[in-house]
Amino acid sequence: MPTSDAEGKDWSLRLFEQHKPDTVCDVGPGEGTYAKLFRPAHHGVWWTAIEIHKPYIRKYGLKNTAKRKDMYDEVHNLDAREAPDHLFHRDLVIFGDVLEHMPREDAVDLLRRAEQAGCWNILVSLPIVKSEQGEVDGNPHEAHLHQWDADDMDAVLAQLGGRTETMRGGTLGCWWWSRRP
Repeated sequence: MPTSDAEGKDWSLRLFEQHKPDTVCDVGPGEGTYAKLFRPAHHGVWWTAIEIHKPYIRKYGLKNTAKRKDMYDEVHNLDAREAPDHLFHRDLVIFGDVLEHMPREDAVDLLRRAEQAGCWNILVSLPIVKSEQGEVDGNPHEAHLHQWDADDMDAVLAQLGGRTETMRGGTLGCWWWSRRP
């Protein structure tokens, strides 16, 4: 769904405030959960969105219009797996409730691409309990294609090197990977 469980959001906000990124790429923002949470208290941050489902861009006001400034400074309607690497060269890349919507190997490749593109931090949030889901509101990209377990994500992020902090909740797991030791 284009929404996210509240679990882990306070934890994520605390780490966002600690790391103070100047540039953010939000992959699969849906309704813009993270921009709504992080942006109000942190002006001057450049926000990029990569949203695969074009109707969400208009429905959730992700893109700037002449009448108002919305959540993102730039919005790209494309599959993140096909996005140019420069979009991941950010202080923070957010994969908030998005990696479960692709095969595991695609998700792992995407995390590696973000790291190799030069991002400084990666925030991952995803269900760590059985969470089957199909198409939602005509969006086939909402289907859950992989059921993650927290230990598996720990191992994937450990392969990137750097340092990882983890929050395991009752439904969601959140990881903040940082290039900095």
